[in-house]
Amino acid sequence: MSTIVITAFALAVIVTPLSANDGKAIRVVIHTDKGDIYVELDSVRAPITVANFLRYVDQKYYDGGQFHRTVKPANQPNSKVKIEVIQAGVRPDKAKAEFPPIKLERTRDTKLKHLDGTISMARDGPDTATGDFFICLGPQPELDFGGKRNPDGQGFAAFGRVVKGMDVVKKIQAAPAKEQTLTPPINILRVVRQP
Repeated sequence: MSTIVITAFALAVIVTPLSANDGKAIRVVIHTDKGDIYVELDSVRAPITVANFLRYVDQKYYDGGQFHRTVKPANQPNSKVKIEVIQAGVRPDKAKAEFPPIKLERTRDTKLKHLDGTISMARDGPDTATGDFFICLGPQPELDFGGKRNPDGQGFAAFGRVVKGMDVVKKIQAAPAKEQTLTPPINILRVVRQP
């Protein structure tokens, strides 16, 4: 699912969870040129993934990034397992300077599911997720551990959910696209933590 190329020399690392939140919900706002998406992150059940995402947020890697992919039933004719998501990544000049990949927090262990509005990390193989993330439209059980979307069956690392702005997510999914590539991409103006 990830559009990021991972070199053979990339090593998976564990990101130390942030302790400043003390288990409280962390909220961020993804400001796009289609509107704002408010996301609540689950740092208790997915601490590695949340810490990774926040490091990209805090160092402003997503400011100037893009939602570049829309996946809907009509644009995945060769896939037996269909999903509905939109995918985003860091700003283009930061793509080659992403942080090392993180350990996959499987939904089997976190008990988080890919439901309507779930935010999750894109990846190729296990332990390869870096900065690309996606948001689900409708329940997507094939993205959970044991699901068939990725042939390895390990699923993807869900780490939060949209609490406001699903109308914006739907606008992005419906934007013009060539196959699954949004044309033009939807710009991320900035991603910031909510106080």
